[in-house]
Amino acid sequence: MRQAKIFVDDILAGLLSENEEGYLFQYEEIYLESMVKKPVSLTLPLQKEPFKAEFLFPFFDGLIPEGWLLNIAQKNWKLDPRDRMGLLMATCKDCIGNISVTPL
Repeated sequence: MRQAKIFVDDILAGLLSENEEGYLFQYEEIYLESMVKKPVSLTLPLQKEPFKAEFLFPFFDGLIPEGWLLNIAQKNWKLDPRDRMGLLMATCKDCIGNISVTPL
C-alpha cells in the first residue's frame, strides 16, 4: 500500500492511499475540527467518511504535469507514465495552487 499526505495551504488535510482495491482519501480529524479548513476540491467536500474510488480521483490526477514537463520527470526519475500515484507523489510536492502532496 502506498500513501501520501495531502496539504492545503501547508496544513495537513488528509491522507491519500492506494491499495489493490483502488484509492481512498480521508480528511484528518484535526483538520475537520480546525477553523481554517477548506475542502481539497469541490469534488471532495469536507466529511468524516472516506472517499473511495477504483481509479485515482480526477482532482489528484489533474495535478500531475502534462506534456514536456511530464516527459522530463519521466526521463529524469525513470517513472512509469501509467503509475498515476507514483507520478503524483514524485511531481506534486510543490505544484501550482494551494495543494501539495508528500509521500508517507
